[in-house]
Amino acid sequence: KLKELDEKFNLIKPGMTVLDLGAAPGSWLQYAKERIGAEGKVIGIDLQEIEPIEGVKTIQADITNDLDLPNADLILSDLAPSTSGVKDVDQWRSIELNQAVEKIAEQVLKPGGVCVMKVFRGADFDDFLRSLKTKWETVKTAQVKASRDRSREVYILIS
Repeated sequence: KLKELDEKFNLIKPGMTVLDLGAAPGSWLQYAKERIGAEGKVIGIDLQEIEPIEGVKTIQADITNDLDLPNADLILSDLAPSTSGVKDVDQWRSIELNQAVEKIAEQVLKPGGVCVMKVFRGADFDDFLRSLKTKWETVKTAQVKASRDRSREVYILIS
């Protein structure tokens, strides 16, 4: 999914600082590290422990808590809530998580930087998208072919 988004939007460049929220198990970290090269930094945060990846800093933490994070050129979030099976509840939890991602982006995203977040479509999606458009210069949505056909997930890019 990240490779597809990167190819479409040219997100990851050598030397960047990349922050991956909800990074476990670590495939996005590996891809980002490969793309940024030796000069860049990749930091992954997740509730779960992440297996060590050479050249990548990992933090086991809850992103809804106050964290001391470096400024980033790119924030990636493939976060999804623990699903309950109730679509409206799961979709709202997805929005809540992404509100936390947006708060982090407001604090640490460098000028010209991009934040990519996965959101579940549903009743609250349009309101969330509208609120992003009032605060961010650029707001784009993208679906990836790698997602399952029935998936309600969509990626939002803000900058």
